[in-house]
Amino acid sequence: MKKHMIIKNQAKKISSLFFFAVILSCSIFNLTANAQDVTEASSYYLPKTAIDFTILIEKTTCEPGDLNMYAERFLKKNDVATKPSTSYRILNIKMINKGIPDTTKLFTPAIDTKHSITSLKVDEQGIIMAVNAETPPPTERKAFAPAPKPEPLNSRDYLTQDILSAGSKAKMAELTAQEIYDIRDSKSQLNKGQADFMPKDGEQLRIMLNNLNTQEAALLQLFEGITEKDTIESVITFVPEKDTDKSILFRFSQKFGLTDTDDLSGIPYYIKVDDLHKMVSNTATVEGMKKSKDDANIYANLPGKIKLTLFKEEQELGSQEFYAAQFGKTLPLDNELFGKKLLTSLVYNPTTGNIDTIKTEMLKKQ
Repeated sequence: MKKHMIIKNQAKKISSLFFFAVILSCSIFNLTANAQDVTEASSYYLPKTAIDFTILIEKTTCEPGDLNMYAERFLKKNDVATKPSTSYRILNIKMINKGIPDTTKLFTPAIDTKHSITSLKVDEQGIIMAVNAETPPPTERKAFAPAPKPEPLNSRDYLTQDILSAGSKAKMAELTAQEIYDIRDSKSQLNKGQADFMPKDGEQLRIMLNNLNTQEAALLQLFEGITEKDTIESVITFVPEKDTDKSILFRFSQKFGLTDTDDLSGIPYYIKVDDLHKMVSNTATVEGMKKSKDDANIYANLPGKIKLTLFKEEQELGSQEFYAAQFGKTLPLDNELFGKKLLTSLVYNPTTGNIDTIKTEMLKKQ
């Protein structure tokens, strides 16, 4: 059996690194990762932090009714659609950070008899997840699923024989309007308890009123038209690289939805990036450590804090703070953590490349 203990001359360094990992991971906003396969590897990337702007858009389509020209005459409605239309509006925008491989930070650790590196785990992008440790189950980002739409009503299924045999559209509109008024009168009588055939209980009353409401809605479609609403999710990935005053993130048009950034038919939405110049220090890493043939080649990011602010033209819509790998530093971990005396286990944050947890144990002398 191995005797587990913390090496005294490493206690200060290890404690510092552990404190760094906990504080930083608790400070990250909206950390969400897609579920990814974790595999063993011989090389790894440190991540760069990207931001997914998840935009929920409502699309509304309207088809005019066959009798729309008679809506004002028979129903006193003067705001019905007279021609097909499509419109869009933004319901919600969320910022969610994620990690992408930083191709400038590819490392190959020293997996040999001189080092206590026995396992290196990366995700399907090659981003480091753990060294000498099992990775926790990834947090899944739930796929967007729009709410189910009700079955459309076929107005003709609710037309009486007299309406169907009408000799003109005007007569058809008149008879349909009269049927709508009769339905409304029936609902009023039921609600007042004055109908000729009152239901025996509340459940029967509910069913009768629902049937009358369905009939009325189907007939009204002939005048008001059919309006359908669909919810669409669009994702725009933004990788902040430096302080940016205001740059166009996307454009949005009420007629066309999301448009290209150079399409002037859309209203511009801007993103502003502020480097807050805040970074958590860590005494368990050594900046500028001399390279040697015995280096373990295990690195971690010390991410810097940034603030993203979203604007619609000149109107500020909101802001959020994140830790981003590319606004901090990348430093090697102390080689003693991976020497012959210690077995060090690390679990990385796949979004920022900092260390979430660290554990050490003394290796038994051979």
